[in-house]
Amino acid sequence: MDLIVSAATQIATPLTLLAIVAGTLVGVIVGVLPGLGSVIGLTMVLPFTFSMPQIPAIALMLGVYCGSVYGGSITAIVLNTPGTPQSAATALEGFPMAQRGEADLAIGWVTTSSTIGGLFSVLVFVLAGPSLAAFSLQFTPIEYFALGLFAMTCIAGVSSGNLLKGLTAGALGVLLATVGNDPVTGDLRFTFDSFQLSAGIGLIPVIVGLFAFSEMFMRVLTIDRDGPAPEQMRVGFRMPPLAAWKGRLGMLLRGSLIGSFVGALPGTGAATAAFIAYSEARRASKHKDNFGKGEPDGLVACESANNAVTGSALVPTLSLGIPGDPVTAVMLGALVVQGIAPGPQLFANHLDLIYAIFFCLIIVNLAMFAIGALGASLFTRVLRIPEPILIGLILIIATVGAYGVNGNPFDVWVAFIAGVVGVVLRHFRFPVAPIVIGMVLQPTIEMSLRQGLILTHGNFWAFFERPIAALLFVITALTLCWPLLRKGYARVKR
Repeated sequence: MDLIVSAATQIATPLTLLAIVAGTLVGVIVGVLPGLGSVIGLTMVLPFTFSMPQIPAIALMLGVYCGSVYGGSITAIVLNTPGTPQSAATALEGFPMAQRGEADLAIGWVTTSSTIGGLFSVLVFVLAGPSLAAFSLQFTPIEYFALGLFAMTCIAGVSSGNLLKGLTAGALGVLLATVGNDPVTGDLRFTFDSFQLSAGIGLIPVIVGLFAFSEMFMRVLTIDRDGPAPEQMRVGFRMPPLAAWKGRLGMLLRGSLIGSFVGALPGTGAATAAFIAYSEARRASKHKDNFGKGEPDGLVACESANNAVTGSALVPTLSLGIPGDPVTAVMLGALVVQGIAPGPQLFANHLDLIYAIFFCLIIVNLAMFAIGALGASLFTRVLRIPEPILIGLILIIATVGAYGVNGNPFDVWVAFIAGVVGVVLRHFRFPVAPIVIGMVLQPTIEMSLRQGLILTHGNFWAFFERPIAALLFVITALTLCWPLLRKGYARVKR
């Protein structure tokens, strides 16, 4: 109890509270701007932490981290442009809601689900931190490969009834992600002797192109023909009514559990958690026929999952000293600068610091809710801008976002070409989300497969001898075969 009181006292200082609010606000803004993301946001504030006391420095970093994951969902809803890869799944349901004049309600669903998912991960961080970290150590490359394959089943969920087209788009995403250096041998592949392609094709420029550029190109082609007039769009933040949560609390809990589990596994990340949760929601929802048309179930699932990653991702970082992704790697460096040595002894010898982080995360998520609710009117007011001006403004922001990742003009061309390809794919009714899924998951799947084959001396069937991997393989097979099994059962029943 003394440790808890001490930690609460350290948090309740003006400097720490200011750091939480400022960090969360900066994080939301960074997430809203396409192409920036959590890593860049943390890198921006990292120099400020060097001269700050320990607890305020940690609070600032946590605010930027959590805020940036949430902020990307706002532009995904309003502009169909995910500010971060974690929010790509949000655009699938959020933007259709905005198109029918419910942007404020979509932001209400997203903000509430993100806050609850984040708070849930805080409980996981404190109550199950050491145990979850120990369990994650059982994951070898074989288990990561099985998990990656399971995540690829999300393609079936976002293919709008045409699985073949979805798989084709997913294969295109996998192919794009293989361009550049071979992760094992270091050899160049599919570069066609182009120096620009030797570094690979960036995920952010492709996302900006497929979503922002293609959406704006489509609007130019269909301007003033369809869609609600700007004055009919609702502006602001609208809290979903309590009656609407009936039947969706299970979806919220399921998404939070998925995000907490995936976040504790090094090398996965919030984008993977969001797509897995979205796929699971589509399978289990009572409103599955409404998915892709603006279904709140999809928003609740993916947003609770990607924000639940924020707390659980700190589990391997703090308890094992293993950064789960580039975001926690930057945070790990900041903690070392502050004189904190992450590792097995941290939970045992510095429990007061763990409690301080616990309280920081709670306040950060509450601040995130307040900023989202109060600032929503500013974010959604862009819907009232005349459409020609809005299209030009979005194209400028998207171009800056594509360029700002690496400061490379080639990324702008990648985004432009991806936008043109996105228009063609939409015209022939190919879903574009599977391309992003393929690009997100390909590095994990390929690296894990090749490492697993090295461990088993090239014997792929040995993968099925690992209990966790075998269970994931079975779940993947059942997920893919479930529609066929359900149709067969219905036919037999008739």
